[in-house]
This record gives sequence, structure tokens and C-alpha cells, in this order.
Amino acid sequence: MVVTGEKNTQHQVVIVGGGFGGLYTAKYLANANVNVTLIDKRNFHLFQPLLYQVATGTLSPGDISSPLRAVFSKSKNTHVLLGEVSDIDPKAQKVMMGNQVIPYDTLIVATGANHSYFGKEHWKDLAPGLKTVEDAIEMRRRIFGAFEAAEKETDPEKRSAWLTFVIVGGGPTGVELAGAIAELAYKTLKEDFRNIDTSETKILLLQGGDRILPHISPDLSEEATASLRKLGVVINTKTRVTDIENDIVTFKQNGEISSIHSKTILWAAGVKGSTMGTILAERTDVELDHAGRVVVEPDLTVRDYKNIFVIGDLANFSHQDGKPLPGVAPVAKQQGEYVAKLIRRRLRGSTLPQFHYNDVGSLAMIGQNLAVVDLGFLQLTGFPAWVFWLIVHIYFLIEFDTKLLVVFQWAWNYITRNRRSRLITGREAFTEAPTTVKNSSPLLDA
Repeated sequence: MVVTGEKNTQHQVVIVGGGFGGLYTAKYLANANVNVTLIDKRNFHLFQPLLYQVATGTLSPGDISSPLRAVFSKSKNTHVLLGEVSDIDPKAQKVMMGNQVIPYDTLIVATGANHSYFGKEHWKDLAPGLKTVEDAIEMRRRIFGAFEAAEKETDPEKRSAWLTFVIVGGGPTGVELAGAIAELAYKTLKEDFRNIDTSETKILLLQGGDRILPHISPDLSEEATASLRKLGVVINTKTRVTDIENDIVTFKQNGEISSIHSKTILWAAGVKGSTMGTILAERTDVELDHAGRVVVEPDLTVRDYKNIFVIGDLANFSHQDGKPLPGVAPVAKQQGEYVAKLIRRRLRGSTLPQFHYNDVGSLAMIGQNLAVVDLGFLQLTGFPAWVFWLIVHIYFLIEFDTKLLVVFQWAWNYITRNRRSRLITGREAFTEAPTTVKNSSPLLDA
């Protein structure tokens, strides 16, 4: 395939990003009469919904990752490139990847989103988020390292800080992290230490809104709240973080300022579009929303550029009910399928109606045998919801051998209640996370 210089005569589709949106677009174009170039800065597709299980020792990174070249090894019209797109020339229809220029007839941008710290970017080192494998490994290092540090600590106040976990954000990631850490502290690790009682662990979940899991029904949100509290998680709603410094989280709740001493602060609040959104805005004058996501047309294209699509977490699609679609895998998957079908139609001289998301429901894992599932027409809680959650996540994993690995790991963990992937890695030895970062930006509520 020609990837530099002049375009060949076959229609050239360039996809930037190998997440759910980019991957499914390429999969649905596998047998089309087009040449597909898939560019990603990683050589693997990452199943982000299970990253929290890597962070809490249930799964290993390889269990939720699929090499892109292996995924598309039989798709002879798909060329995978490892690299990062640095610029786009929409008029010349080219993307730049370092010193390499790649021409396109159709461009799909699916580079996802990152965590937003709402202007307090220096909090990133103090309260890591969970978007990449490296994030999960660092989070795992801090979680298990905290218990190790507490085991050695003789000062009760300092030991308490090591055994206090603060999670900012009550969406699915925050809820699943809180539940997983609670099970670690109160069940899995209970017999593993000699100098500490892990059941004294404090887990605090801070949510800015009036309830956790705001994307599901109020009844299920209340059920999830009750389940987490039964596990031992303290939930503070209507709470805004105002500062993180020297292992102190300061937050405002009902007009009152409070603080808590914690050595392990984890971030699961807010999103912002990737830097590709800024590049597109500079090159096409497309509008970005407050979170840096690209405001797309009803057919997922960029205004004035019908051959440039933006899908997945980077897209603000508000044409269905006036609100942006959620940043979840089913949205990206359906958008990828839609764009692939539209490209095929265009090559035959026809088109498709505007994109319409078929909401397949929302779900969140709380703990072993505990989950909530909201399908609209059906709501599940407890064990049935937990089984449904397992089936759905197995279904969305890409490779068959990956599905088998995860099923085996889950079955083993269920039987033994033991998490085998508790390695503290990422640095030569466990060291404390940064406690403060000098920054002169004004105080801003999170």
C-alpha cells in the first residue's frame, strides 16, 4: 500500500486511533473496495472498561489488550502503522506523522479523551486517572504499595493515612474502583499482613452531583449506593474537590469546607478531548465544546468537510436528544459501524440517514455478586446483574483467546477470592507518590 507521496487510484481511508471507534470502523471496512490505514501510537487495542481490574490486581494488562496487527492480520486491505499524527492538512487531504505524509480520501479521527482536572493539571501526579495501561500499573503500584507502607508504619496517624483511599468521581470508573478496593481491603488482603488490620481501611468516594452513577435510573443509583456502603465505602455527594496538596484532599460539601489525610488519591472525574480535537479546530474551524470535544454534524462529519469524520469519545454528537452521547464503548462501536457503512454507500453513489444511537443500556460492577444494569425496559441488581455484566464484557473483548484468559482469571478469582496480579511494578521499589506540585494557578473547584 502506498502511504507516502501520491495517492493510488483506490479510495484511501485513514483512521487515527485504534480504540473502539477506530477498530470497529476498520473491521467493518475489512472487505470493502478501499485501502485502510490505521494509525495508533500504541500497537494494541486496549479494553478500557476493564482497566480498573488491572489497577486492583484482578487482571494483567495483557488480558485486556489485543495487538492491532494480529486483529487485522487477515484483513488484506488494512495497513497498521505505529505512530502519532502530528498535523492534518484538510485541503490537501493529508495527515502528517512525524516526517511521513499520508494521503487520504476519507479521514476518521477516533483518538478518544483524557481525564480533565478542570484547570488544575498539577493534580495529575497527585491523583492519577485511569485511561492507559501505564495509568493502571501506576494506580496498582499506589494501591498495593499503600498497604505495604502501612505494614511498616509505627505512627498510628501516618498508618491511617496509608490506609485511607480517596476516589474523586462517582461515575462507573469511580464506583468500580471503590468496590474493588473495598473487596481487597476487607476480604482479599485480610489475612496477608501481620502488623495492620486491613479492615480498618477507609474508602471515601467523592461525587460532585447529587447521586453516583447519574447516567442510570435513580432507583438503581440508590441501590448501588446502598451496596457500596454495605461494602464499607463512604459516599459523599454534592461534593467538590477544591485542593490536593501534601496528602490532604480539601473539598466543599453543602457550603462547608472539609479535608481528609490520604496517601492514595485516585481520579475518576471529568473528561477532555484528545489533542487531535485542537488540531482539527485549528485546521478546519470546527467548534469544540467546553471539554474539548469536536461538535460533529448529524452524519458524524466535521462542518464543511464531508470526508472527515470524528467518532467515539472525541465527538460531541448532540443531535439525538440535545445532549452529548456518553463516552462508552457501545457508542464508539455503533459510530464506527455507521461510518464504515456510509463510506461503502458513498462509493456506490448513495448515502445514509443521520446517525442514530441505539441505547443498549448502562451497567456498573460494584463487587463480587454485586452489579447494577439498566436496560431501560429491564433493570437488574445483585447476582443477576453481576452475571449480565460479566457476559457483556466478555462479548466486547476482541480476540477469542483473550476472552478465554479473562474467563479463566475471573473463575479462579471467584473460587479462591485471590487476585494473582498484585505485582508492584513501574519503579525499582515502592516510593511515595508526589505530595505537592508547585503551581501558581488560582484555586478552582473540581
